[in-house]
Amino acid sequence: MTDKHSYKKGEKLTGIRPGQDVLRVKGAQQFPSVGVTLPSYKPSMGKDIPAYAPSAAASKAKVKKTPRNKKGIVKRSIIVLLIIAAIAGAWLGGKVLYNAHKLFGGGLLSVLQTTKLKGEDKGRVTILLAGNSADDAGHNGGDLTDSIMVMSVDTRQHKAYMLSIPRDLWVNVPDSGHQKINGAYVVGKANDFHENGFPAGGMGQLEQVVEDNLGVEIDYYALVNYSALKQAVDAVGGIDYTVKSSDPRGLYDPNIDYTNNKPLVKLTNGVHHLNGQQALNLARARGDSSRAYGFAESDFDRTKHQREILFSLKSKAASAGVLSNPAKLSSLFDAIGSNVKTDLSLGEVRRFYDITKEIGSNATKSVSLNSADGVNLLANYQSPNGASALIPAAGLDDFSDIQAFLKRLSSNNPVVQEAAKVVVLNATDTSGLAGSVKTNLLAKNINVTEVGDARANQAVSSIIDLTTTATAKPGTKTLLTKNFGNSVTTTNPYGKLYDADFIVVVGADQIAKQREN
Repeated sequence: MTDKHSYKKGEKLTGIRPGQDVLRVKGAQQFPSVGVTLPSYKPSMGKDIPAYAPSAAASKAKVKKTPRNKKGIVKRSIIVLLIIAAIAGAWLGGKVLYNAHKLFGGGLLSVLQTTKLKGEDKGRVTILLAGNSADDAGHNGGDLTDSIMVMSVDTRQHKAYMLSIPRDLWVNVPDSGHQKINGAYVVGKANDFHENGFPAGGMGQLEQVVEDNLGVEIDYYALVNYSALKQAVDAVGGIDYTVKSSDPRGLYDPNIDYTNNKPLVKLTNGVHHLNGQQALNLARARGDSSRAYGFAESDFDRTKHQREILFSLKSKAASAGVLSNPAKLSSLFDAIGSNVKTDLSLGEVRRFYDITKEIGSNATKSVSLNSADGVNLLANYQSPNGASALIPAAGLDDFSDIQAFLKRLSSNNPVVQEAAKVVVLNATDTSGLAGSVKTNLLAKNINVTEVGDARANQAVSSIIDLTTTATAKPGTKTLLTKNFGNSVTTTNPYGKLYDADFIVVVGADQIAKQREN
């Protein structure tokens, strides 16, 4: 078996290829200049769905349908319930399995034997969640995964994060060219994607693209359609959702919901009780009409609302009114059982339950790339055919800053999490000493941004701490003092010459130590 990231570039996949928003040959001169990094993003109307060949996309061999397997439905239902709970940072509790046992007989729990999860040995299990509207005949481009999230669980520290990936993120799909990430699933599905280390089909292709660009290793996937959310919300009797719009009028998206010919969303600020269709409409709305209001960050608001809806659904599903009501619980199983595809086994679901049941909502972080620790990591971009898209703020195909952010988010190492900027200055006559120190510090995950010469030589190394109470980096400071001694000062003789959190002035006492290293 080849390595998970070793793609067979020489083998061209056959099948459909995107007709729009695709660039087959890289070349900097072919791309428009990168747009200004903005806190909001409004995709161009009518240009955000690739023109896939309808005949090819629709051509499927007829398969004789077999009766629905009840255990299969139950399996998928439980998986989705557990995933929803873990995403929201709380757990439905053992009562779910208990009620499922009562509803579906003694065989269910006996099947749920614990199976070790992929990623568990490394202390982190990550699931790729994707949503499409394949079940909605009135929605063009139904296979496009307009909702993409990554849920990552720290199995040792008992915490998690949920990251929304913008559907219009401009990426390179191997052997298919540049396009929006929401088309990766379509390409993989049509081309019958097969690569070692990935699931087959569309979700495997999407996993590959996410791993390639974001640097996040995916262990499992779940694909959910519109009906899963809509029917699940209805099954629990609706959800309470609090609108906190920056606009005093609330939220308004005048795009028409074709099921009732009413605006997609019109909600005042405050608490609203939403049924399934209303929750689905809110999850879809992004306020891209000129008459809309309350969507200051447009598509980023949409993904934020999606995460909040999952939190609300979790809370309602975990309530006594659902857990103690076999009819509602059964309806919830039925609602989502046929609308989800996943590669989690029942044994893995049981293990997932065991390691995540203690995760509380305060231990789950909701993450967006447009506000990653207060920094926007995305920029507006115009694709070669004129459609609006998003690329990394660092530049086309440069996901280094995004990968670094996600690495910090996934790490339990305080030095990695702090990402302190460290400058190393040589205060000796030994040439190359600062460079040697930099190499050793990088190996310890310390971010050395610059090396240079000190203004004067000194026998003993010292550390200049430029952080404040608000910007303190205690993990990094501890590691630096361990390596360079306790001579720490806040007096900075270099003024604003260096943009740093710490300046390490390397003295003669480090010469022998660096040679040993």
